[in-house]
Amino acid sequence: MSAFVIDAFEYSRHKERREGDIAVADLNRLAQESADRSGVLHWVLVGGTDSLGHPQLTMSVTGAIKIMCQRCLTPFAFDIDAESVLVLAKDEESADEIDALLDNDEIDVIVGTKSLNIIELIEDEALLALPLSPKHPVCPDQSALEGLKASKKESPFAMLKSLKN
Repeated sequence: MSAFVIDAFEYSRHKERREGDIAVADLNRLAQESADRSGVLHWVLVGGTDSLGHPQLTMSVTGAIKIMCQRCLTPFAFDIDAESVLVLAKDEESADEIDALLDNDEIDVIVGTKSLNIIELIEDEALLALPLSPKHPVCPDQSALEGLKASKKESPFAMLKSLKN
């Protein structure tokens, strides 16, 4: 078995902990969302159980990737700092029951498997941390925007005003 494929239930039962670094270039879906394929994400996956005895995984992902600003269309570094708690269920029906029982939007209930791919969990966590419309807090080059604001367009009704006179 690959080092990145785990039996989710056994991992949780043994309260295992793994961590590592993975390049953005190795995460295809995330690399497509980034402005370039550089960057490295650090991840930590900890197994355990919740207060009701359900097996769970806690996944955290940190790092920076370059994404495109939707305002000025230049790339900028975006810091990912995400953590999620995943409670494991044996099937979809159990997942729905556990989700209703927990009634907590902070916790996701997923169907666990004996071949859970950690890389997919890392990539999902990073993708969920990205903003829908990424923007610099303050765009670095405002000259083009200021130029557009400064040049006043003539009103399309200006011609009508001259006809009135």
